[in-house]
Amino acid sequence: MAGHSKWANIKRQKARVDAKKGSVFTKLSRAIIVAARSGLPDPDGNFQLRAAVDKAKAAGMPNENIERAIAKGSGNWSDDSALEDVRYEGYGPAGVAVLIEAMTDNRNRTAAEVREAFSKTGGSLGETGCVSWMFQQKGVISLEAVPDEEALLLAVAEAGGDDLSTDGLEAEVYCDYTLLEQVATHLKKEGYHVQDVGIRWIPSNGVQVDDADTAKLVLNLMERLDNLDDVQNVYANFEIDEAVMESLV
Repeated sequence: MAGHSKWANIKRQKARVDAKKGSVFTKLSRAIIVAARSGLPDPDGNFQLRAAVDKAKAAGMPNENIERAIAKGSGNWSDDSALEDVRYEGYGPAGVAVLIEAMTDNRNRTAAEVREAFSKTGGSLGETGCVSWMFQQKGVISLEAVPDEEALLLAVAEAGGDDLSTDGLEAEVYCDYTLLEQVATHLKKEGYHVQDVGIRWIPSNGVQVDDADTAKLVLNLMERLDNLDDVQNVYANFEIDEAVMESLV
């Protein structure tokens, strides 16, 4: 998980910079819309929505933007740009499998932008289903300031979680996505600082990238995709050696 955890760190740092520029608000708003669509339009009764709203507030999104996003997700807000969920799949450099979740009001535009990101980094956009079989949906809980990995392992087991990965004092806990609220709530009660929660696509096997030039192309693809306004989440099965990552960052 070395490459994944390092990429997660890069994304968190990038998100903090983007938040200052205000460019992250669109993606946060769409995450709220998705969560409101999938359950009650009330954060108190919808764990995913509550998590999305908390993340938006932490980034400084105005309350009126949050309320508007909830209204859109619940169907109580009409505008000229109906958003739909779209998933793209493809292969990056070295055969890395890439799965992309997007929300768009123009499929043709989004597909063209995603295809361009692949082509400029030596990858190719594929058909639906070409790589999704390599992933499974999991609940993921990001923690920070974790001093004792063994104590966390016990807490995760007690909460009903499956596994965890650590990077310094940061950790990611994995669980069945139907148990996400249960596990996150238990960890909070145990005193752990929950930074983020969500349902993600986790690869069942990885592609090792040992060459620095190839690794640079892989990370370039991830960043290009992540920077697209319509793209909500990007998942991949690459694993990059820590030494190679350090030479690039």
